Amino acid sequence: MDVRLTTIKLLLLDVDGVMTDGGIIYDGNGLETKVFNVKDGHGIKMLQRAGIEVGIITGRSSAVVTVRAQELGIELVYQGALKKLESYEDVKRKTGLADSQIAYMGDDVIDVPVMRRVGFAAAPHDALAEAKEAAHYIASRDGGRGAVREVCDLILKGCGKWSEVTARYDLC
Repeated sequence: MDVRLTTIKLLLLDVDGVMTDGGIIYDGNGLETKVFNVKDGHGIKMLQRAGIEVGIITGRSSAVVTVRAQELGIELVYQGALKKLESYEDVKRKTGLADSQIAYMGDDVIDVPVMRRVGFAAAPHDALAEAKEAAHYIASRDGGRGAVREVCDLILKGCGKWSEVTARYDLC
């Protein structure tokens, strides 16, 4: 197990290509739709139950992201963040956390500056090569297809909270 996971208190996520498969659907009225994976959402809720906060830093702005964040109880939400490092620094100011206590999952070149700073960086299986090179961990799943859940489970196991969080499911 990666020792960097033992200190994680916050997971920051990109949206397009990480929480979704990167596809954007526009209906006939120009309204944007995204598809989110329910297993990823459950992983996020399990992290939160374990006391690990989750936040979003995305380069695009979308009402759909606002709705999904509210549904999951995510309060740290940065949209239209074309310079993600600036949003990341604001997160650190607001939370008081050190780089070593923060994980980030990204899939594209815009994510690399943050990935290079955090204590633990992850990328979906289908991320661009530059993001994979900056990652400490590359998920076996693609963005929007369970990659976020994989990283949530990895963090929970790495910080020793997996058994505590999954006890309600009577896995044994």
